[in-house]
This record gives sequence, C-alpha cells and structure tokens, in this order.
Amino acid sequence: MSTYSQIYSHVVFAVHGRQSLISPQHEELLYKYIRGIVQRKGQKMLAINGMPDHIHWLIGMKPACCLSDLVREVKKSSNELINNRKLSPSKFNWQEGFGAFSYGHSQLPTVIQYINNQKNHHQKTRFREEYLALLQAFDISYEDHYLFDWVEPDPTKQ
Repeated sequence: MSTYSQIYSHVVFAVHGRQSLISPQHEELLYKYIRGIVQRKGQKMLAINGMPDHIHWLIGMKPACCLSDLVREVKKSSNELINNRKLSPSKFNWQEGFGAFSYGHSQLPTVIQYINNQKNHHQKTRFREEYLALLQAFDISYEDHYLFDWVEPDPTKQ
C-alpha cells in the first residue's frame, strides 16, 4: 500500500536578539538558498518571505520529514551563507527555537497570501503581536521567558 499525505507547515523564526540584519538587497538570495535546502531535503516550498528580523515559510512535507531537523539544517546553512558572504553588517545568528503551525489544503491560498504580504502586514503589526496572535490562534500554551528575545528598538535612535 502506498502512503498518501497532505502535511503543510508554516515555520517562523527570528534573527538572534531580533536584530534587523536581513537586508532587503540580500533577502532574495537568502530565500532562494533556503528554498534550495528545503527542495534538496525532498520537501516542497510553497512560500517564503519575511522582514529584516524574522522569516516565514510554508512547506508541503512528506511524512518522513522531521521538521526540527529540517529547520536546524536551514538555520545552520543559511547562517553560514550570511556570515561567509558577509551579507550582514555584523555577525549573524538565528535565534534558538522556531514556531511551526499546521494548515489544511483549503487554507493554503490564505496562508501563502499572508506570507507574501509580510512587508505590508508589518507596517501595522509588530512581530511580537504577530507571533503571539499565531500562538493564541492555534491554542498553543507558552511561557514568556521561552519566547524569542524581544529587543525593542531604542526610540532615541529612530
């Protein structure tokens, strides 16, 4: 008997210290690189986008995929890409951990549009509110001290 599945995961993770280190001129290279890692691991990238301090991606997963291993590989390899090519003004690291949210096939157009619309979305909503809203929408219990480091920008430097 063959295995049939539809598994979709929306993954979110942030730059260490929530620093804005993903420059607009390098984000397409970063996204293409991550897309390649996901494809080489046999998964299907459906959408990827983000902001200078975090990224979102949506993949179609095969049942044998271990999402934690995939995210670890994406973070490790993309971290090396950014540092080796000096795509960041300072040493780059992804923050520990990630968020993963599952969706059904009928929800894909909405999630893809949401990810593709990150730049407009964040004109109105900060990442912290966005991430907490995802946790609450999926009824995921959490403890504040295990969430991402929330470094708020210094208002005197704006």
